[in-house]
Amino acid sequence: MKKSTTALGLAVAALSVVALTGCGSDGGGDSAGGPEPVVMWGSWSGEQVAQLEQQAEAFNASQDRYEVSYVTQELVEEKLLTALAGGEVPDVVLWDRYQTSLYAPKGALAPIDDFVASDDVDLDAFYQPALGEMRVDDKLYGLPLLVDNRSLIYNQTQLTEAGVAVPTNWDELKTAAVALTQRSGSTLDRAGFDLGDPGLFNMWLAQAGGKLLNADETKTAFNSAEGIEVLDFWKQLMDAGVFEQGFGDGANPFAEGTLSMKLDGPWALTSLDEVDGLDYGVAQPPTGPTGDTGAYMGGFGLVIPEGAKHSEGAWEFIKWWTTQPENGVDFGRISGWILANIEAANDPFFTEDPHYAAFIETLDYAQVRPSIEGFSDVEGKALVPALEQFMAGELTAEQALAQAQEQGDAILEAAR
Repeated sequence: MKKSTTALGLAVAALSVVALTGCGSDGGGDSAGGPEPVVMWGSWSGEQVAQLEQQAEAFNASQDRYEVSYVTQELVEEKLLTALAGGEVPDVVLWDRYQTSLYAPKGALAPIDDFVASDDVDLDAFYQPALGEMRVDDKLYGLPLLVDNRSLIYNQTQLTEAGVAVPTNWDELKTAAVALTQRSGSTLDRAGFDLGDPGLFNMWLAQAGGKLLNADETKTAFNSAEGIEVLDFWKQLMDAGVFEQGFGDGANPFAEGTLSMKLDGPWALTSLDEVDGLDYGVAQPPTGPTGDTGAYMGGFGLVIPEGAKHSEGAWEFIKWWTTQPENGVDFGRISGWILANIEAANDPFFTEDPHYAAFIETLDYAQVRPSIEGFSDVEGKALVPALEQFMAGELTAEQALAQAQEQGDAILEAAR
């Protein structure tokens, strides 16, 4: 049996070296005679800070009871545990939803069920897989804010020149990738399709009709006929020469015209739109051998830490941003992010944009990764390393998945 750990004990044991400098001022206090301060933490930095500040300013202007400010924190989840140990936490956190199942049991997050019930929030307004990532043991720990997925981004000019259509299934993908690939002797000048991220195995597995875990989520299930089918297809593409491991590392080969197709997310669009003369398109991910669709969604939510001093103000901000579609769309215009609110995501701003439309369509069937404790280690420590060995030619498909299964099952057993 695994011993339970309190948030305070974990923070002291694992993060004692992290100073609490600035925590008190970040947590904020009531301003005499002014609006109540609400401090938001998040890991977003650089130009994204201005995006969050603009959204906070819009909320502040919409009412006079609360004033939200944003503070960037590296390793925000760990910093939150440290803040809990010191008794000074922010009021709201821009949160990687996938972390909820890990940190809620540690006492880091406050459930929001009472807020939701009191204000009669319609939870059906959100993409349900994203909402599910905010729920642990029948308690809701936040609302989903932003969603994303990987769809097929392609160079339209190169497809036209090669005389191939946008692929809709694996067979068409292989045909197009081969036609798009260009070589000078043994040198790969232009890759037809990017196979550089084995971490996308989960969506390929779904397209093949397979599962990551068994029905009761106690063991891995990817060492299957469907899993082998995925790796066999990858090998066909590699044998056809459409990609080489390490191709384009340290650069943006798609933007440079040396990569014709890739699976990527909406975060890629801003930089691609800045490339002069680049005519690109976005389509839903190709379906598998029997027509199965497959995609996974990630993204952020908004949570209230346990012990937040201004939880009511935090909730008003969360509700304003996530449940009022127009406010979500406004942030989409600022940032390019797609909203977890279904009405906001299906606003014409997204659906009538030829580059965003496919991402919105893909969200209709996108799944989320299993949220059970230990699965992130199954992926990071067992599955992806084995797949990397497979792509490097060090393991066969059967060996790679068997190795990942053995290690992954041991990780899940230890986590129970």
